[in-house]
Amino acid sequence: MKLELSKVVRGCRLGMLSGVGRNTQHSLEVPGCLLYTRCATVPHLTQDTLHTLHNLPAVTQVTLENLAEHQEVLEEFKSGVRKFAGLHDTLLFCSLHDPAGFHPAGHVTNKTVSIWGSGGRIELSVARFMAIQAAVQPDCYESMADGETWQENTSRKRVRKAVERTLSHLDQCLELHHKTQELKGSEIFGVVEGGDILEERLRSARETAKRPVAGFVLDGFQSTFMEQELREKLITAVTAELPPEKPRLLKGVGRPDEVIACVEAGVDLFEGFFPFQVTERGCALRFKYTVHT
Repeated sequence: MKLELSKVVRGCRLGMLSGVGRNTQHSLEVPGCLLYTRCATVPHLTQDTLHTLHNLPAVTQVTLENLAEHQEVLEEFKSGVRKFAGLHDTLLFCSLHDPAGFHPAGHVTNKTVSIWGSGGRIELSVARFMAIQAAVQPDCYESMADGETWQENTSRKRVRKAVERTLSHLDQCLELHHKTQELKGSEIFGVVEGGDILEERLRSARETAKRPVAGFVLDGFQSTFMEQELREKLITAVTAELPPEKPRLLKGVGRPDEVIACVEAGVDLFEGFFPFQVTERGCALRFKYTVHT
């Protein structure tokens, strides 16, 4: 996987991400977004309706939070979520949490993180996390990480610990990744943590960039927990530390004006959960575009 930039305009990275997917035959333009799903199904759309739509995102997002309870079924099926869910003409990116869901804090240890399924909390060790990824068989996935630094007044000590845990999880995931036959051809994205502390963000970015990852996930910048001005400042500083030929995916930001601001800060990919949230409120999106030339 390699990102070839055609131009950078006011911080916006325009280009083509090539060599994507387990067969390395796919490519996609950046900036871009992921197609949001729940349990590998687009909410409020049937499969028949989905297949009539054009210009859908080239990458579909699935989450362990929705799929972990079905691990045994997927392992028995053996052919991964794409075939199981009928998502034939798309790439799969597997993230840890559902970006439109609520995630209670306080359930991370040095060896585990927790996700929430329909039956309650599911505790994941690195071994189980990677076993589920092997059953899902995504094209790309984010490493296991301690993302509980978004809360207000999180101490510097707690943020530092989150960065250290995330780097440790990444090293363990990379080790198992190379030993797992089902993940042959899949790519792993390293997660950049650090809360609202610039020094920890930079440390996380620099250390993650030293690892053999295909791209980077910028975590802890959720719209509901961080002011836009601070978010842009931190993202601009972080992306300056990352290799330009590898993509950066931002989690938890979906409002159009915030997406544009983050593109100008150097982000390439975004989650596509915002239309789902709007639909759940019984609203519709309507935009008036004014193009200045």
